[in-house]
Amino acid sequence: MSARNTVQRTIIEDELRRLANHPTADEVYDAVHEEHPSIGRATVYRTLGRLSDEGKIGRVRINNGADRFDHQPFAHYHVRCTSCGRVDDVMIPLLEDVNGAAAEASGYEITSHTLQFDGICPACQGNEATPA
Repeated sequence: MSARNTVQRTIIEDELRRLANHPTADEVYDAVHEEHPSIGRATVYRTLGRLSDEGKIGRVRINNGADRFDHQPFAHYHVRCTSCGRVDDVMIPLLEDVNGAAAEASGYEITSHTLQFDGICPACQGNEATPA
């Protein structure tokens, strides 16, 4: 059963799409709260979780960091800057049958996988001192 399309839900989803930068739940809350102070933190967290569970948005699980939310719900990879924490999309073809290969190698029934690239974003590369 799909959740009701409440005003708060629409505001939160619209704000995520406006941000379009893989924000954390706190960042979505801060943006929503500026224009709609009556919408509470719990409502934002709960709504983002539901939208993710329903497949309407993506949830990017970051190793050793807060989950990020993606306004693009389709399967794709992400890269995280190890300097500033920025997260961006990596639009390359998805690995074919990686779940099947992992299942065969491990004996597990694989239900999903994540692949996160780590590196230094272009902005941080420009801020690094040039090596001598």
